[in-house]
Amino acid sequence: MTEPSSISGEWVKRTIKDFIATSLLNTMEDKTGEPAWDQVLVGFASGADPLWQQYKEYVGAFHWTPWEVFNQHLPEENVSAEQLTVISWVLPQRKTVRDANKKEKRFPAEEWARIRVYGERCNMALRHHLVNRLEAQGHPALAPMMVPNWTIVKSARFSYASSWSERHAAHAAGLGTFGLCDGLITEKGKAMRTGSVVAKLSIDPTPRPYADHHAYCLFYTDGTCGKCIDRCPARAITEAGHDKEKCRQHLTLSRKHVQEAYGFEGYGCGLCQVKVPCESMIPVKKARIALEKGELPPPPPPIA
Repeated sequence: MTEPSSISGEWVKRTIKDFIATSLLNTMEDKTGEPAWDQVLVGFASGADPLWQQYKEYVGAFHWTPWEVFNQHLPEENVSAEQLTVISWVLPQRKTVRDANKKEKRFPAEEWARIRVYGERCNMALRHHLVNRLEAQGHPALAPMMVPNWTIVKSARFSYASSWSERHAAHAAGLGTFGLCDGLITEKGKAMRTGSVVAKLSIDPTPRPYADHHAYCLFYTDGTCGKCIDRCPARAITEAGHDKEKCRQHLTLSRKHVQEAYGFEGYGCGLCQVKVPCESMIPVKKARIALEKGELPPPPPPIA
């Protein structure tokens, strides 16, 4: 067996960015010919990070750690958690897509719905592409969202949850914190999609520039804002948080709208992700400045 080649974090970032720049699947499938994505943020987390176990305890026993999902599907590798790296990325929505959705009051703009369908198709292809490139270099890998037993589970605490969360992977990889509507606020804002791959690979983790999982949300940091409450057409967001069941019901309604209004099978909403202070930036000034300066807080406490 040949020894795996040395893979750096920069190699991974370049591989992801090159795919976004060159893939024919990076398209909105409309007459404009515009890409679905034009930027990407990338972060890394250790498979042995204690945060994975905290997720499991907080979300539910069904929520995988990187070690669990990797060893379920690649048991022949017999790896330890320390031998794994989680590669996470954020695909920020382009300004034209955000601007289109700002105008909407009930259902998604056509551009937003196209991103949900065709942009996510590109994101799935990126997962597959990165796994293939890593394996070609001697590093076994998988995308948890693409394994056959990934599932959505009914949860007494959260209405429903999944066996792997891309947003939680991104949080672990230093890419963002959660807002009142449960969206992940990144340095490019909350209007985005995410993806991840788990690999038998050693890359230094991205330092998490926050000590709290709500550090980038104005509502949680100083009690202001709450703009996403008014933006939600389903009234699924209140000061108490996000009602996933109301949100899910509205998304079901949006399928009919997308088909009738735009002529393709799709769904979406995203109204709470635009026309809000966290749409395209970190609105908490102190946190934004700390990130820009590369300042790191003390280690975060366990999730309550």
